[in-house]
Amino acid sequence: MNVLFLGDIYGKPGRNAVKKMLSHIHKEYDIAFTIANAENAASGRGLTADTMHELLDAGIDVLTMGNHVWDNKGIFNIIEEARIVRPANYPGECPGQGYHIYTAGFSKKIAVINLSGRVFMPALDCPFAVVDEIINDIQAAVDYIIVDFHAEATSEKLALGYYLDGRTTAVLGTHTHIQTADERIFPGGTAYITDAGMTGPYDSILGVDKELVLRKFLTQRPVRFEVARSPAQLQGVVLDLDEAGKKANSITRINILVPD
Repeated sequence: MNVLFLGDIYGKPGRNAVKKMLSHIHKEYDIAFTIANAENAASGRGLTADTMHELLDAGIDVLTMGNHVWDNKGIFNIIEEARIVRPANYPGECPGQGYHIYTAGFSKKIAVINLSGRVFMPALDCPFAVVDEIINDIQAAVDYIIVDFHAEATSEKLALGYYLDGRTTAVLGTHTHIQTADERIFPGGTAYITDAGMTGPYDSILGVDKELVLRKFLTQRPVRFEVARSPAQLQGVVLDLDEAGKKANSITRINILVPD
C-alpha cells in the first residue's frame, strides 16, 4: 500500500498545486492514503474552515499542523474535526487531537501522530515522552504508525527517527520548507526524512515574497510578510508500506515544479 505525504502547504499557490497535481500523483503512484501538513495553508499562517474543505475536497485524507496551528481564530471552530491532527505535545487541556486512527486501503488501520519539536521552537511538552505514551496506547490496534515531526533542528528530528525505529512506520520531518535528500529506511524498518519540503511558491524564501525577506535581513526592521506570487512546487514523499504491517519497504522523494 502506498501513502503520500506532502510537505507544508503554503498559501494559495500551495493549495492550487494540490488541486492541480494531486489526482495525477494518486494515479502515477497508486496512492491509497494521503497526509499533508497544512499549518501554513491559509495565507501562510494557520488554517481556516474554507482552506480545510478546499484541501480535503482535493483528495487529502488527513491534515497535520504545527507551530502556526492557532494563528487563525477560526481554527477553534474546526480543530475537533477528525481529519485534523495538531501537535500532541501541547501541555495541559488543549482542543483538538494529537493523533487519530484512520482506515485505508484494504481495511488497514493507520495512526497519524503530529508532534512539535522544542529546539528553537516553543517550549511544549517532551515529544519523546508524549509519543511513547501514544504508541503504548495504540500499537496493538493499528497496522501502521506515521509521525509528522514539525521541528526546526535536524538533530532533534534525526534523534526522534532513531528513537522510534522499529516502533513506527515512518518519521517525517516538516517545518523548514526545504526538502532534504536524506530519505532512508532505518534498520528496524522505519522510513525517515529530515524534511519533506514545501508545497508552495517556488520562487520565494520559504513561501514568502523574497524581496520582503531580504528587506528584513538587510534592515532588521519589522516587515509584513506576504505569500510570494510565483509558479508553485509540490514536494513530499511516497511511502511503500509492507503488507505485513508496521514497516516501510521504501521512501521516495517527489519534487514537482507545477506548470502554470
